[in-house]
Amino acid sequence: MAIGSTTSERGGNRLGDLLVEAGKISGDQLREGLDAQRQEGGRLGTHLVRLGFMTDPELVEFLADRYGVPAVDLTGLEIDEAIIQLVPAEVSRKYTVLPVAKTGAKLTIAMADPTNVFAMDDIKFMTGYTVEPVVASDTALREAIDEYHGSTHAIELRKVMEDIADSDEADLEVLDDEEEIDLRALEQQSEEAPVVRLVNIILTDAIKRNASDIHIETYEKEYRVRYRIDGVLYEMMRPPMKLKEAITSRLKIMARLDIAEKRLPQDGRIKIKTKAKGKVKDLDFRVSTLPTIFGEKIVMRLLDKDKLMLDMMKLGFETDSLRRFEQAIFRPYGMVLVTGPTGSGKTNTLYSALSRINSPETNIMTAEDPVEFNLTGINQVQVKEQIGLNFAASMRSFLRQDPNIILVGEIRDFETAEVAIKAAMTGHLVLSTLHTNDAPSSVSRLMNMGVEPFLVASSVHLVVAQRLVRVICTTCKEAIKVPAQSLVNLGFSPQEAQTLQLYKGRGCERCSNTGYKGRLGLFEVMEVDDDIRDLILSGASAYEIRERTLANEMLSLRQSGLQKIRDGITTIEEVVRETVHD
Repeated sequence: MAIGSTTSERGGNRLGDLLVEAGKISGDQLREGLDAQRQEGGRLGTHLVRLGFMTDPELVEFLADRYGVPAVDLTGLEIDEAIIQLVPAEVSRKYTVLPVAKTGAKLTIAMADPTNVFAMDDIKFMTGYTVEPVVASDTALREAIDEYHGSTHAIELRKVMEDIADSDEADLEVLDDEEEIDLRALEQQSEEAPVVRLVNIILTDAIKRNASDIHIETYEKEYRVRYRIDGVLYEMMRPPMKLKEAITSRLKIMARLDIAEKRLPQDGRIKIKTKAKGKVKDLDFRVSTLPTIFGEKIVMRLLDKDKLMLDMMKLGFETDSLRRFEQAIFRPYGMVLVTGPTGSGKTNTLYSALSRINSPETNIMTAEDPVEFNLTGINQVQVKEQIGLNFAASMRSFLRQDPNIILVGEIRDFETAEVAIKAAMTGHLVLSTLHTNDAPSSVSRLMNMGVEPFLVASSVHLVVAQRLVRVICTTCKEAIKVPAQSLVNLGFSPQEAQTLQLYKGRGCERCSNTGYKGRLGLFEVMEVDDDIRDLILSGASAYEIRERTLANEMLSLRQSGLQKIRDGITTIEEVVRETVHD
């Protein structure tokens, strides 16, 4: 059983009982520690130390003696970087563990809970090493994990938390679903100064760190806030459990949502003004709430127009790929598709294309769900499914509005595809997105929706597949050596693998010790020429189309990634994470 878990239904807490039996703490102190654990989550031992009932060294010594494993003092201990990398950062944080030494096939792991067999089994399976646990304090482990993997608790909350502890907020009562919801009480709690300050800190710190999303999640014994920075989620703080209702209500009020409705998902928007580098700027947060079994999860997407990259030269296109893309968007009619998973930068690419072709002589109309950024000179429509204003209905209306260029946010079904193709074949340029893994698969996707092959062949002129990879931080960039065989396995030629110079980010204050700063696109641009049209009309598979396009010198996503590695822009790990070998 994990140390610190509550087992009141079986007569108490195992660690707590052992500490009381050994005379390390009193029964009253145990009850106070358990109360703190129930309210805020986390480990019992951590709360006992925080409350001053025992010290970190006393707790570690007790655990080491009780479970017969050595103790380790992480303070000042230098651990080899190669050993640290054996256990991924997310696993270290999940289990509060850190590898400290390796001898032969044995990996020594510092743990706050030496009885956590799940953690040991996971690490053994992941690394292939036999795991030997040693005990370290929870606090020292978290500090060491932050030191080696980059700080995830960079927000200074102590003053806010002290204010919360000193205020009436400590007496907040969390209402169960069965209880009557007191709206006035919820509103009052959400307006308490400490809660307002905490929410403001969450929003403003996300802006400073260039986060794209904020995740506020509630679990049975934990309440946490995470930021997505350059595509990766980082845990930033763990507010007290007792504040979850007040924080949720505060955000829902700011987003003009119904604070009494906790059973259904809701979507809203928060608009704020903030001062950054002496300049006042307007920002939008797109807010989504989702009821989970332990409360509402809130995700906020930060929409910062200043971060919108409208210069197509800076998106990451290779020269030839950009030339093909620009030729397609300057054609008077036809369809251009941008494909990729959620969060791969499709919207940014389409907005950049619209910005490039926008002029007083063109009538550009868009149907989006949602409209993320307002673009001057472009008529943007927010899709509202609940009243029947879907993509297909919007496009039918567009055709009566004398458009030159139409953007439809996503082709999700046959109806939307049918109207889009009709528009493309009647003298309009149509831009849209699909969710497929690569460019050739988009053809199969449209036909699977029910579109006839001859319509696809005659209407689609170009398909762009894209992914985003993190860019090496220029401040801490350094050269590294990689075995030539690894580069050959990645896709480089044996000759190039012998001479290629690779780089990585060491980690610094500018990049929050991640080694990366910003993201750039990998692009696969497939022109639908006569050869590809013949294949589509003959019912060729996506694989056959792909083979032909590669033979016609199309750069695949992997090849685009290899070029970024050659240019010293990104790392092998990023390219492998986002692409597959051709």
